[in-house]
Amino acid sequence: MKRHMAAIFEAFRFKQKHTFMHGLDPRTTFFMAVCFSVLAMLFLELLPLLIIILSMLPFVLLAKSIGQWSRSLKGLAFLAGFILIINSYFISFSFAVSTVLRLTALMTAFSIFFLTVHPDDFAQALIEMHIPYEFAFAFSMAVRYVPTIATETETIRDAQMSRGLELESGNILQRVRNYIPILIPVIVSSIRRALQVAESLESRAFGSTASRTSLYGLKLRKRDFALMIYSLLLLLLGLYVTFILRTMLPSPLPDWFFWTFPF
Repeated sequence: MKRHMAAIFEAFRFKQKHTFMHGLDPRTTFFMAVCFSVLAMLFLELLPLLIIILSMLPFVLLAKSIGQWSRSLKGLAFLAGFILIINSYFISFSFAVSTVLRLTALMTAFSIFFLTVHPDDFAQALIEMHIPYEFAFAFSMAVRYVPTIATETETIRDAQMSRGLELESGNILQRVRNYIPILIPVIVSSIRRALQVAESLESRAFGSTASRTSLYGLKLRKRDFALMIYSLLLLLLGLYVTFILRTMLPSPLPDWFFWTFPF
């Protein structure tokens, strides 16, 4: 379980690299992630979801993050297996596979964003979009905080297991109880960290009405506009297929485009 969770968080941990995707404006990458996420939510058929995932792979390659992305897929295997079993039993195998593909598409879209955009850069982008500074700063802190909590949880888990804590012994209820010695230190550590951050912000007059300036500014370039237009066209195409072509009788699209498992 630990390895699976660590691998999943690997997809959302920013790493500084000199790539095409890292050089994009944060607003561009965020817009692309939103467009691909909406596309993934529009379809439950297998082929459209596969096309959406494959259309995002070039951006993963451009970000030179194929290793992190593949490791995150391995970490997602446990959750994917759980979804397959539960949905196959209660609904259908076709719905279960489509749900896993949709989850993979959503994770890929936002992993591209988190892997290539520094939290400070996205906070600056929000400010330039006239989002209040307090909200932009809160979002930036939240993005930083999740990987930090994951790392601290792994450290506390290793420390408790070195003291003889058995996490995998007993039935399900016993295993849940076994995680209490990990949960309590994580909560205490999170509260301490929050208090430290609050004191640090107060010492720096956070919330002051004084005007703020930035050391670096953000600027949309031609490639940013090109990728925004590309993402928007894909989204409009998906909306057109979903709400217009699918409802037409007969549909101009072949039946295999909307194919699902017959069980």
